[in-house]
Amino acid sequence: MSEKNREGKRTARERMLAERVADEARGRRKKKLVVGGVVLAVITAAVVTGVVVQNERSKPETPTAAPTGTIGDKNLVIPVGAANAPSVLTVYEDPRCPACGGFEREFSATIDQLEDAGKIYTNYHIVSFIDRAVPGKGSKNGANALACAQDAGHFRDYHDVLYRNQPDETNDAFGNKAVLINLAKQVEGLDTPAFEACVNDNKYGGWVSAVQQDFDKSGYKSTPTVLLNGQPVYPKNGTEEITPQNLVKWVDAANQGKQPGTTGSHGQSPAPTSTASESNNPSPSAG
Repeated sequence: MSEKNREGKRTARERMLAERVADEARGRRKKKLVVGGVVLAVITAAVVTGVVVQNERSKPETPTAAPTGTIGDKNLVIPVGAANAPSVLTVYEDPRCPACGGFEREFSATIDQLEDAGKIYTNYHIVSFIDRAVPGKGSKNGANALACAQDAGHFRDYHDVLYRNQPDETNDAFGNKAVLINLAKQVEGLDTPAFEACVNDNKYGGWVSAVQQDFDKSGYKSTPTVLLNGQPVYPKNGTEEITPQNLVKWVDAANQGKQPGTTGSHGQSPAPTSTASESNNPSPSAG
């Protein structure tokens, strides 16, 4: 073979090799572009989804239904006692909150007595934020069950039963609707098909969410938060620790010279007339 032919074949091989290398380089660039496009699309989708989720979380919720007898803006507050009582006790509680359970076990009898004597009008905000940090639905389902009890006219008694039987915070027993329904057997007149359906159907789920959103905007950071006539008294009132005896003393001092309100049985209040009502924008406590 002549030198000229050998040189021609070598040049052709080199040219083919160069073309193959170029083709492989183009293939790699194309692959990178495709993969990069997919990644970009995923990132874009994630960002959009994140915005949608965030918007959904921050979207104010107006409950489609509220329990009978609730009061305040959007009917988010459950009242107990005489609407015309001279003092208002405001209580923020989560059904799953262990500190709330401790508070109720110590103070519920005293609060019930003050309500029955027409000395206080208790305004309950039933919140449900613990479900955000601890797995389960005990806060939300418990709050809905309390709303169902309010609907049936047995909120106070069921509220007291719930806290007397409160599980540990990490035990999501209240997430089980059958447990909540079974506890209603301890309240005369509450264990009914209507109450059971209300609990099972999560009838007031939207209301529960709206109460929590209201709490998120309130400035309060923990439960229980307790105010007497708009001033924080729990967990501490200035330098004086709250006790059942001190609560009675503070209520009597606030009510001095004023007539007690008129209640019905079991702390149920008559239709409101002119009353001392809770402030829609109370000052945040340190609780």
